Amino acid sequence: MTDAPDGRPRPADQWRHRGIRGLFVARDVSVRGWRWWARSWDRLVAALQDEAPVNSAAAPTPSGPLVEQRDAPRLIVVPARGYVYSFSIRATFAWSSPVSLRSEVLSWYVQYFQPTAVQRLTRLAADAARDLPPHRAGDLEVALQQALADEPEWTYQRGDIVITCRPDAAVRLDDRIMPALQAHVDRMVTLEYQFDEQLRKARYAEELSRQWTTILGAHAEDRDVADARDQMLTAQKEAARWVTELLLRHTEHPAGSATAPPAPTPQRRTITGC
Repeated sequence: MTDAPDGRPRPADQWRHRGIRGLFVARDVSVRGWRWWARSWDRLVAALQDEAPVNSAAAPTPSGPLVEQRDAPRLIVVPARGYVYSFSIRATFAWSSPVSLRSEVLSWYVQYFQPTAVQRLTRLAADAARDLPPHRAGDLEVALQQALADEPEWTYQRGDIVITCRPDAAVRLDDRIMPALQAHVDRMVTLEYQFDEQLRKARYAEELSRQWTTILGAHAEDRDVADARDQMLTAQKEAARWVTELLLRHTEHPAGSATAPPAPTPQRRTITGC
């Protein structure tokens, strides 16, 4: 191969060099394109067969059906009685399928069906909250849990794919109600503590009286001891009556009642002659 008199390559040589470079470039592009097409084809076949692609880095498939936990995108708000205040509900859904699905496929169906499940739970909550005053969030949660227990699984179907959902719900009070209930709840806590303290005292007095009666019964031949035992028996009956009356008053007048009468006090007796 010789150059032209001015030192530049001849036109034929230039075209030959360009052709060789083009062949190398085309070869590299073809190899990369073939590799990409082979990987894409394997993924496509695996997706159509609903199987994970086989490669050395693939993680082992967990046993049993997949379960995907999803929270509702926002709190569900339903009106309370009077339509002035409302309840807020935090909803959670556990999605699964009776057939084996890849996680991406299950996620797609969850995304598709979850708005329908949220709407259904909203209707259930609205029906249960319509006749409840706004401070009865606990009653609404119990009613919702009962309704969900009657039908624990919701089933949705698209084509041949069946998806099941297990909803769960937790109810919160309206933020505007909580300051009004604070004083009432504090009062209930105080009354409950006072009742528990009085009940412990009554039971202790009854137990102590029973123990003294047993001790004094061992010396029944002594007249003074016999008199003391009779007084202890009377005190024991009084203590039992006190416990019974405490429990009865607590049943008739719960701790939150503002008209609850004062708790009875035990009558003190003096044991003489011992």
